[in-house]
Parts: sequence; structure tokens; C-alpha cells
Amino acid sequence: MATIEELKAYGANTEAALSRLMGNETFYLALVPRIFEDKNFEVLSSAIAEGDLDKAFDAAHSLKGVLGNLELTPILQPMIEITELLRHRENVDYSPYLEEIFRQKEALEKIFEG
Repeated sequence: MATIEELKAYGANTEAALSRLMGNETFYLALVPRIFEDKNFEVLSSAIAEGDLDKAFDAAHSLKGVLGNLELTPILQPMIEITELLRHRENVDYSPYLEEIFRQKEALEKIFEG
């Protein structure tokens, strides 16, 4: 089972997240792994591959909100960056952002596997 200390070591701003949840660590630790089930990660990836930047923006924006509320900074930061690029429908290579997002998601999942 993951701990607050492991999430801090990952880079999460657990103090800010816990302040939103009135200090309820158990609830926070139950909320974080729910993001692994969020279909928007796959929607984001497939929409970018298909060139559907509107759909990709919607998925990224949704994920940004969830990750922001949980203060999962290492995965939130590249999500913020890709969301802003998608907001303006920038014609850029989105793959470095996706790679970092999925790398950080995998690192976070490993914390909850142990």
C-alpha cells in the first residue's frame, strides 16, 4: 500500500492535496489510484494519433483538473503543457509530452503496486 511519504518522494504536493481533503490521508490514498482507470489517458493518446485535437484537448483538460486536485506534480506539469498547446491547436510534435505523461503515470502506478 502506498504512503504519503512515497507520494512526496514521487514529487506530489501532498500538503496541498490533503488541505483540500481536510487532512484525510486515507481518502487521498484511495483517490490517487483511481486515475489509473481514467479512460482519458487513452483518449488523449489516440485522439492525438488521429489528429483530433479538439477531442485531445477535452481529454487533456479533464486530466489536468483531476491531477491538479490531487497535486500530482510530476504528471501534472507535462499535462498542463500539452493542454495549453492543444488549447491553441498548436501544430507541434506532441509525442515528447505523451511520453513523459505515460512515464510519470507508470512511476506512480509502481508506488501503488508495492
